Amino acid sequence: MAQRTGLEDPERYLFVDRAVIYNPATQADWTAKKLVWIPSERHGFEAASIKEERGDEVMVELAENGKKAMVNKDDIQKMNPPKFSKVEDMAELTCLNEASVLHNLKDRYYSGLIYTYSGLFCVVINPYKNLPIYSENIIEMYRGKKRHEMPPHIYAISESAYRCMLQDREDQSILCTGESGAGKTENTKKVIQYLAHVASSHKGRKDHNIPQESPKPVKHQGELERQLLQANPILESFGNAKTVKNDNSSRFGKFIRINFDVTGYIVGANIETYLLEKSRAVRQAKEERTFHIFYQLLSGAGEHLKSDLLLEGFNNYRFLSNGYIPIPGQQDKDNFQETMEAMHIMGFSHEEILSMLKVVSSVLQFGNISFKKERNTDQASMPENTVAQKLCHLLGMNVMEFTRAILTPRIKVGRDYVQKAQTKEQADFAVEALAKATYERLFRWLVHRINKALDRTKRQGASFIGILDIAGFEIFELNSFEQLCINYTNEKLQQLFNHTMFILEQEEYQREGIEWNFIDFGLDLQPCIDLIERPANPPGVLALLDEECWFPKATDKTFVEKLVQEQGSHSKFQKPRQLKDKADFCIIHYAGKVDYKADEWLMKNMDPLNDNVATLLHQSSDRFVAELWKDEIQNIQRASFYDSVSGLHEPPVDRIVGLDQVTGMTETAFGSAYKTKKGMFRTVGQLYKESLTKLMATLRNTNPNFVRCIIPNHEKRAGKLDPHLVLDQLRCNGVLEGIRICRQGFPNRIVFQEFRQRYEILTPNAIPKGFMDGKQACERMIRALELDPNLYRIGQSKIFFRAGVLAHLEEERDLKITDIIIFFQAVCRGYLARKAFAKKQQQLSALKVLQRNCAAYLKLRHWQWWRVFTKVKPLLQVTRQEEELQAKDEELLKVKEKQTKVEGELEEMERKHQQLLEEKNILAEQLQAETELFAEAEEMRARLAAKKQELEEILHDLESRVEEEEERNQILQNEKKKMQAHIQDLEEQLDEEEGARQKLQLEKVTAEAKIKKMEEEILLLEDQNSKFIKEKKLMEDRIAECSSQLAEEEEKAKNLAKIRNKQEVMISDLEERLKKEEKTRQELEKAKRKLDGETTDLQDQIAELQAQIDELKIQVAKKEEELQGALARGDDETLHKNNALKVVRELQAQIAELQEDFESEKASRNKAEKQKRDLSEELEALKTELEDTLDTTAAQQELRTKREQEVAELKKALEEETKSHEAQIQDMRQRHATALEELSEQLEQAKRFKANLEKNKQGLETDNKELACEVKVLQQVKAESEHKRKKLDAQVQELHAKVSEGDRLRVELAEKANKLQNELDNVSTLLEEAEKKGIKFAKDAAGLESQLQDTQELLQEETRQKLNLSSRIRQLEEERSSLQEQQEEEEEARRSLEKQLQALQAQLTDTKKKVDDDLGTIESLEEAKKKLLKDVEVLSQRLEEKALAYDKLEKTKTRLQQELDDLLVDLDHQRQIVSNLEKKQKKFDQLLAEEKNISARYAEERDRAEAEAREKETKALSLARALEEALEAREEAERQNKQLRADMEDLMSSKDDVGKNVHELEKSKRALEQQVEEMRTQLEELEDELQATEDAKLRLEVNMQAMKAQFERDLQTRDEQNEEKKRLLIKQVRELEAELEDERKQRALAVASKKKMEIDLKDLEAQIEAANKARDEVIKQLRKLQAQMKDYQRELEEARASRDEIFAQSKESEKKLKSLEAEILQLQEELASSERARRHAEQERDELADEIANSASGKSALLDEKRRLEARIAQLEEELEEEQSNMELLNDRFRKTTLQVDTLNTELAAERSAAQKSDNARQQLERQNKELKAKLQELEGAVKSKFKATISALEAKIGQLEEQLEQEAKERAAANKLVRRTEKKLKEIFMQVEDERRHADQYKEQMEKANARMKQLKRQLEEAEEEATRANASRRKLQRELDDATEANEGLSREVSTLKNRLRRGGPISFSSSRSGRRQLHIEGASLELSDDDTESKTSDINETQPPQSE
Repeated sequence: MAQRTGLEDPERYLFVDRAVIYNPATQADWTAKKLVWIPSERHGFEAASIKEERGDEVMVELAENGKKAMVNKDDIQKMNPPKFSKVEDMAELTCLNEASVLHNLKDRYYSGLIYTYSGLFCVVINPYKNLPIYSENIIEMYRGKKRHEMPPHIYAISESAYRCMLQDREDQSILCTGESGAGKTENTKKVIQYLAHVASSHKGRKDHNIPQESPKPVKHQGELERQLLQANPILESFGNAKTVKNDNSSRFGKFIRINFDVTGYIVGANIETYLLEKSRAVRQAKEERTFHIFYQLLSGAGEHLKSDLLLEGFNNYRFLSNGYIPIPGQQDKDNFQETMEAMHIMGFSHEEILSMLKVVSSVLQFGNISFKKERNTDQASMPENTVAQKLCHLLGMNVMEFTRAILTPRIKVGRDYVQKAQTKEQADFAVEALAKATYERLFRWLVHRINKALDRTKRQGASFIGILDIAGFEIFELNSFEQLCINYTNEKLQQLFNHTMFILEQEEYQREGIEWNFIDFGLDLQPCIDLIERPANPPGVLALLDEECWFPKATDKTFVEKLVQEQGSHSKFQKPRQLKDKADFCIIHYAGKVDYKADEWLMKNMDPLNDNVATLLHQSSDRFVAELWKDEIQNIQRASFYDSVSGLHEPPVDRIVGLDQVTGMTETAFGSAYKTKKGMFRTVGQLYKESLTKLMATLRNTNPNFVRCIIPNHEKRAGKLDPHLVLDQLRCNGVLEGIRICRQGFPNRIVFQEFRQRYEILTPNAIPKGFMDGKQACERMIRALELDPNLYRIGQSKIFFRAGVLAHLEEERDLKITDIIIFFQAVCRGYLARKAFAKKQQQLSALKVLQRNCAAYLKLRHWQWWRVFTKVKPLLQVTRQEEELQAKDEELLKVKEKQTKVEGELEEMERKHQQLLEEKNILAEQLQAETELFAEAEEMRARLAAKKQELEEILHDLESRVEEEEERNQILQNEKKKMQAHIQDLEEQLDEEEGARQKLQLEKVTAEAKIKKMEEEILLLEDQNSKFIKEKKLMEDRIAECSSQLAEEEEKAKNLAKIRNKQEVMISDLEERLKKEEKTRQELEKAKRKLDGETTDLQDQIAELQAQIDELKIQVAKKEEELQGALARGDDETLHKNNALKVVRELQAQIAELQEDFESEKASRNKAEKQKRDLSEELEALKTELEDTLDTTAAQQELRTKREQEVAELKKALEEETKSHEAQIQDMRQRHATALEELSEQLEQAKRFKANLEKNKQGLETDNKELACEVKVLQQVKAESEHKRKKLDAQVQELHAKVSEGDRLRVELAEKANKLQNELDNVSTLLEEAEKKGIKFAKDAAGLESQLQDTQELLQEETRQKLNLSSRIRQLEEERSSLQEQQEEEEEARRSLEKQLQALQAQLTDTKKKVDDDLGTIESLEEAKKKLLKDVEVLSQRLEEKALAYDKLEKTKTRLQQELDDLLVDLDHQRQIVSNLEKKQKKFDQLLAEEKNISARYAEERDRAEAEAREKETKALSLARALEEALEAREEAERQNKQLRADMEDLMSSKDDVGKNVHELEKSKRALEQQVEEMRTQLEELEDELQATEDAKLRLEVNMQAMKAQFERDLQTRDEQNEEKKRLLIKQVRELEAELEDERKQRALAVASKKKMEIDLKDLEAQIEAANKARDEVIKQLRKLQAQMKDYQRELEEARASRDEIFAQSKESEKKLKSLEAEILQLQEELASSERARRHAEQERDELADEIANSASGKSALLDEKRRLEARIAQLEEELEEEQSNMELLNDRFRKTTLQVDTLNTELAAERSAAQKSDNARQQLERQNKELKAKLQELEGAVKSKFKATISALEAKIGQLEEQLEQEAKERAAANKLVRRTEKKLKEIFMQVEDERRHADQYKEQMEKANARMKQLKRQLEEAEEEATRANASRRKLQRELDDATEANEGLSREVSTLKNRLRRGGPISFSSSRSGRRQLHIEGASLELSDDDTESKTSDINETQPPQSE
């Protein structure tokens, strides 16, 4: 399918020759032969014609060779008509079957058309040659065109996907599937080529999308489109290979994702790959090659590169199974250069290319490693390691480690690693697995690198088009694991296709309004998909395979057994039928049954790998190799298989190599039932399933386009198509599955017009003449065709058929056409034969006449008398001169009479001419009035146009305002987004704070642990203390010797006791203070907890508010959807309403036509009655004349009796005929009545429908209003919620700030607490020591008291021991000095504490200063607040002023509304009157229709009677002439006879003279006798003729009498009926007259109301003027207000700015306050610490006091110091109290400031709402102003023009009608009709007025629908004008017809009178002359006969009356 450079015409390969298809000969052949398809082994299907049927079998005759065959009925498939030959979309085929699809594809393929649509599919057949249909010209031809506008092409699919992506902003996908060699990759290339051409960005943007991250820009890096096109050669060289079927077969699936920006330019691309056939790198089938890159590298590498890569010849590599196999037409060397160039264009560096080629070379080297089996053991060994050295050199590994890892890998046994020897088979398997894994990783890295090069943007594109190039469904004899994966993928893709196809199909059904139950055909494939992928209950094939992979002893056989056990009962699963079957199991896919062989499935699923080598590769010195393998050595628990593997039959399962990016996943995409624990290995099936679900999720989110590639033959020959192969692929590709789905629906669809045009011949009388809607016409046609309702559906624009229905219709159509042509031919032949026969007959009769005349001439020519006769004949006319003179005189008299008559007629005509001129003048005046009305209408139109312009200007203003509002909305949305971002930041901060809190809790736990440790240390110290006490006891024993110091010691003891009491009191005070401090601390903690609780509550509230907001949004969206639905319903209802109105108008027009017909029939009936009377008079005259002329002979009497009998019989016959005629008339009446009832029912239904529609419309309007109110409420709620949310956000921010500060303070406090804890620990230790010392001293005192007595006894012993004591005293003195030193150190500590206290005082003073500053800022804030309050007061005053103005306007509005309501009440009253009149009119119309029918029947009878009368008159006249001639001849004969007798007598008297001439006389006598005999015979003949004429005359008379009697009877009955009807009509007329009087009264009332209205109008005008003035004032005020509003807006902005500043200042003050609080807390803590220090100091002081007591010298100084310290403590307490009071004051002030800030916020919010309200009020005022303007203008224009014009015209017309009623009583019916029509017009006008008022009311409520309403008003105006013109035209027509009828009547009466006169005179009546000079004029259905003299005047009259008609 490559591009072609030849000069061949590309259109030959795209467009179909339609002339060949629409060949009538082929159509006729198809219909004549009844062609069908029958199955054929050679051709798939063959064409044959049905000859006869024999039960279930059919005898057919093959079309190709004429052979006959018997075929089963079920095997026959219908053939499509020739019109569907080479159809571009096979979904249009009426017979959707396999044979038709195959035939269509075959025909197109043989014609060079490789692309064909099949519904959503584009089917492509590989042509195996280059076609010129891929050039840039073809791309431009398809660019921007819709799919149906151009012939099928891959470019059309690409263009539709691209356009859909841009227009709908929906991601697209193009799915190319098919067998290997079908052209998937080529079509994918063409798609990329098209998109790169169409969406190239090089025009506007060059290379600025290249990311700045790349450190070194590559020289060869080209544009993105070029790189996108160059990615394909690289992938092809690494992923494609030569197979038996295809020279360039893709051995992997790919999904190319091309990203586009908003403007449609390509911004990047991404490629994902699936199922690389990596086993091809290791071994290939016969006559197949491995991947192209190996051959390209070995052929194209230079010497230097070969040496670097250690390359050898083709035959030196074991992995190249078949050596070097060249590809015809391609050079591997050139391809290698192209690949290298493509890599440079893609931006690959030289190092990367070299590293890739090294890995390719290493894969080949893997195959050359050979292992040998050792002699005694199965262990493998490597005899030669040169190949291993080469491999390790290329991959950067150590040779020894590599060989060790291969031959004796380390495996884990328990916790230890053990080396295990491998067999030769295991080692070979491990090497192959490594080679495959290495090549797969290289390929994945390559794809990743290409994606990196193509991804030019940091951000994601706006949308993308994905191109999926994946293997199609494959069915081999035995299928393996790879085929299962491919077929599973195709099942999923077919399910996607079925789902999308039928969703589109059913969307079209919904769009066309067809009832259809939704069918999801995607579910048909679900059982098969579940069988493969289900995780559990029961587990599917893949799940069972994964499960088996876990068990060490599992084999393929156990897997198959388990599968049969679990899924044996599944509908899509089959077990092998026989034990000999090679297949293990069978799965029934959508494309057919597939047998699977489960050999090595476990191995393929686990894909094991050697861990040891993988670690070596990961640690490779080559960076590229290490990067390839870096993700392999992670925490992946491998399936260590060395324990379970014993031989080759159970191959090693070491490691899964899969898609490593998903190794960390813990759960698949199929749910929690199929989880993989952490560390579990991932099987190939599992990973493939996950990647497929990702792909399907991507495809489901796109709009898919399907391309199905088909391979025509396996020989790669162009122009050859194997039918069975193609059929298999059609099944596998899902094309036939799509056709199966199509059959379920309505695949054939035709536009109404086309259906009517093509098939109207089948229903000739179904559609009446004239215009009819296409849908109605099709419905009638379908009804006439009597199709089953299940076979078709009628939509809005198309008619849908099931498969095969159109073919049936085509057959019927062809049969009908053949019948018509046969009939036409028969008629033509019959006509020609009859013509020839008549000619022959005429020739025969002429010959007979000629023969007779010749014979007579030959007889008579020698006869003497003949000669005499011939000579005498010319002389006979001389005797007739007198008779001729008399005849001439008579003619003169006749001419004179005629002249007088003509003169009289001329006078009458002149009089009529004058009358017509007068009428013409009247009509001219009417025309002038009409022109004036037209001019007024034109003025109205101009005003309306001006109004339209004003409204358009208003609309433009509104649009600009809308745009401003949208801009504001956008600003608010931006602010909202900012707030959301801020909230997100706050949430993140909260999360951080939560983390910090958790950390603090951890620190707390650690601190508690430390405390526990400290307590343990204290216990240890107590033990030490007890030891020290024992030592002290020993010391006390020694001290007991000091008896001399006993008294002093007692005094010291007493003093110490006193001091101790004091200290105890002090300690109790300190303890109380401690308790207080603890309480305060607990309170603080409670407050903190409360704050925490409040924060959590606030967070919950925020979450709830957000949820509420989301719910509200959802509700708003639902409401909007409902609104849209309601609007759509409203539009549908309006459509229905318009249709109903159309029907009503048509019915009204029909009624008008029927009324006109009725009137014409009435006139013709009157004429007929007059003619009947005239004829009866003429008959009576004729009767009298005949009675005068008849002789009263007996024979005549007999004849008369006979004739009377005949007349009686005729009467009977006539009576029977009249009875039958009356029965027919009654039937006709009944039919007419039923038709009328149906029409009335239809009208009533239409009215009901209209009423329902109006009700629905009102309901919808109310719903709309309610929805609008709800939307407003929701908006208000939303605004309030947003306001609350903002407040809460502010509070949350404050709380966050407080929390952050609190946390900071907490951290500081914790630090201080730690410090203080340490100090406390020190002080506590010192205190404990002091207490111990006190206890010790107390014990010493008790011991001394007890030992006093002992000392007295031992004085002597003491004196002995004085020396020892002195030495002891020295020691004690040393101890005292050490104690003094301790005291000095403690004094230094005290001084440091005093310094700390001073620092604290300084900090307190700083805090006081800061508080003062804060107070100053607060005062400034209060001043700003006062200013704002003043501004608010000013604004409120202005608002009150505006409110007053608004109230005034509201009052005026209410007043106008009341007036409008009054007018509406009047209108309702008028409507009721009009409806009553309409009912009466309907009744009258029904009566009229009945009268019409009767008149039509009478007219037919009259025409028949006239025709019979004319025939009889002509016969009578001819007979009369013959009689006269016979009488004249008889008289002449009698005269001659008399003369001859006289001559005879003379001769007899003169015998003597005649004696001579006797002989002559005898001769003459004989001659005379002969003459006499001849005369007698003539006389007898004449008498016979006379008798016949008399008989005929008598018969005529009898007939006439019978007819007359019958007519009289009929007339009597009709007269009676007419009288009854006349009475009824008179009653109706009276009623109508009464109604007319009522109408007149009502008109008078209307006139009065009109006057009132005019007065009201004047008032309204005055009010309007006042309102205009007020409006001007309001506009001025509005402008002022707008200016003020602008000022207010500025002030508001300033106030907002100041508010923001105040907020900022308040935030700062809050921060300061918080810092102050923190400082206060610090101070409190420091105070607590100082108190502790004080206590510590007091304790120290007590100890010192003790020591001072011991040492009397420093006692007084210590007491002074004590006093000073106590005073200092008291001072500090006072200061603390002052600080606390200050703190309370500060807290109060802080509360006040927070309250002020809150009030300010609320006031600001109120100000905002007030401003919004003022804006809304302003906008409402403006809207009301505009509405009032529009209403006033409309009222002015409409009321003035319409009311004046219409009322004046109506008054004139009513006056004319009244005059006509007074003048002409005869034309009362016409006048009534005109009155009714005027009433109709009045009603219509009232309706219009009412509509306008209703529209005015609606304008108040709905300004948005103004344009639509304007259009409706215009339409109504036009209709009213049209109806007015129609009424005028019909009135004129009626007048003309009446005049014509009267003239015709007068002419007829004149003719009848002349006829009577002539009959009375008995002269000859020359009908022929009068008829020859007559012309027929047809005027509006009444045919009048006028004489030549009358024609000129009549034509002139008609010419004069025609112009108004045209007007």
